[in-house]
Amino acid sequence: MSFNATTKLYAQHFYTTSPFTSPLRKSTKVDQKRSLHARSWWISEKPHNFTKINLSQLFQSRNRFTECHCQRAGDTANLSHDKANGTWVKDAVNKASQVLGSPNGQSAIGFENGSAKHGKENMRAIPEPTKDLQTKKRREGSLVEEEAWRLLIESMVYYCGSPVGTIAANDPLDSNKLNYDQVFIRDFIPSGIAFLLKGEYEIVRNFILHTLQLQSWEKTMDCHSPGQGLMPASFKVRTVPLDGDENATEEVLDPDFGEAAIGRVAPVDSGLWWIILLRAYGKCSGDLSVQERIDVQTGIKMILKLCLADGFDMFPTLLVTDGSCMIDRRMGIHGHPLEIEALYYSALMCAREMLTPEDGSADLIRAMHNRLIALSFHIREYYWVDMKKLNEIYRYKTEEYSYDAVNKFNIYPDQIPSWLVDWMPTKGGYLIGNLQPAHMDFRFFSLGNLWSIVSSLATTNQSHAILDLIEAKWSDLVAGMPLKICYPALEGQEWRIITGSDPKNTPWSYHNGGSWPTLLWQLTVACIKMNRPEIAERAIEVVEKRISADKWPEYYDTKSARFIGKQARLYQTWSIAGYLVAKLLLQNPELAKTLWSEEDPEIINAFNCMVDPANARRKRGRKVLKKTYII
Repeated sequence: MSFNATTKLYAQHFYTTSPFTSPLRKSTKVDQKRSLHARSWWISEKPHNFTKINLSQLFQSRNRFTECHCQRAGDTANLSHDKANGTWVKDAVNKASQVLGSPNGQSAIGFENGSAKHGKENMRAIPEPTKDLQTKKRREGSLVEEEAWRLLIESMVYYCGSPVGTIAANDPLDSNKLNYDQVFIRDFIPSGIAFLLKGEYEIVRNFILHTLQLQSWEKTMDCHSPGQGLMPASFKVRTVPLDGDENATEEVLDPDFGEAAIGRVAPVDSGLWWIILLRAYGKCSGDLSVQERIDVQTGIKMILKLCLADGFDMFPTLLVTDGSCMIDRRMGIHGHPLEIEALYYSALMCAREMLTPEDGSADLIRAMHNRLIALSFHIREYYWVDMKKLNEIYRYKTEEYSYDAVNKFNIYPDQIPSWLVDWMPTKGGYLIGNLQPAHMDFRFFSLGNLWSIVSSLATTNQSHAILDLIEAKWSDLVAGMPLKICYPALEGQEWRIITGSDPKNTPWSYHNGGSWPTLLWQLTVACIKMNRPEIAERAIEVVEKRISADKWPEYYDTKSARFIGKQARLYQTWSIAGYLVAKLLLQNPELAKTLWSEEDPEIINAFNCMVDPANARRKRGRKVLKKTYII
């Protein structure tokens, strides 16, 4: 039987006649309602003819693709959990390499017209190195891209025979994997987008639906349990003994909501990224049936209700603790960090687009609309700094008590750091990292600024100014490897107080000013959106000089990114996927439209009304108190 026929037969069997032999569950007490729910949606699901992973030559030697991994215990007695749950991919890659042959003993997979081809065939079409530097660069870039696809494929994780995600890092020489052998929601986003842009939809669809079943469904007052609607930070496929049968095993998905994470911090960004990926899946595949499903609609609403819940905070931004996003250790970002606010705004925009109008969602849609208006004004007006704004802050009056105060958050001018006075370019600006009463975090955070462009949280002028600043400060923000996660690093006494003397977040390392290659894809989307792709092209040239030879590290150290991170994992999947997404988008810029949000005309009008001097001195009355947003 051919590969395509086999996979089609398997898909029909899996989606129609074979509900899970084991519930999606945590390794603790099983919630029976969640177990039944996890079974029922697979039973009722109709088969779809989704595009399969086009790796015929890679996987044709593995006939077990049509088999579920839930097997007799004796068959896996000599295998580790990881070996029994998907490391056959590595064996398949090695076998394919031996059969097909490849340069330097490595398999290289190329993609052309939706089908997989061996790298050696592709390289015949690449001219031999000449004196033409551009030709040489293209050839080198092609080889790096081929290697990246092979590594991304090797990182795929399978559950009962179906791909469900990619592990965080896949270094075969690393014996201390910690949780890098798990599938992280935030880490999978660039992997998922890379597959979507290639027309490979099945793995993304499976990821969306499987992680949905891991979402916390119970209302709880227990401080050690995840709140209703929370999405896990990560999950792992484990093989465990089957209930009631000591001689059989089953596969389960074991989620982590932060209970085992370093610092025990719940992931605020997981649910926001999940909504963003769900919209991207519909835009790329044209399959809107997933987002229209009742369980998916319910999952979206639960995330939104968790984010829109009433609290003690007076701002339209999300109040979160340190370590709740990509910067998942203590770095002084508690409060209202820009990264979370940009993802929050983006998720609200995506959810408003995907929610089906019905009586039960009318109030939620209205609340989202009000929050979008308030959030956009708050970020654009109070987080923005450029030379003009710095001059205003420098001359702020303090201790103002009135509804029409200029210095609304009682910011003291002495908070302007000395490094910023000389660093801020005449042309350009950016959104600061955090804003709280009497506190402005003036650090430049790359992800928050780039995603503010992508989501249209920043205005058009602000978006161009952010890219202007990146160009002006190229040697600081890009240097030897894109892109600084934040600038500048915390040093000396400030580092000891704010990070707690974190030995991993030493100055210019890890989250504290380290350089993260995965940020390349967000930079590329932002540049294409603003019609300035040459910035991303320049950054990709920097990446291709080193990243393959450096074995695709998680991050780089030092101010100029000259060293591989001291504790960085090698073959980091989102470094690999981020590079691939950037390359795919530059090859076909039209695809980037599936990832960004256009600015809402109604939000623009509301913002213009709020900044209009005629409305600037509105008096507060009962009608104003009834508003659901604050300016």
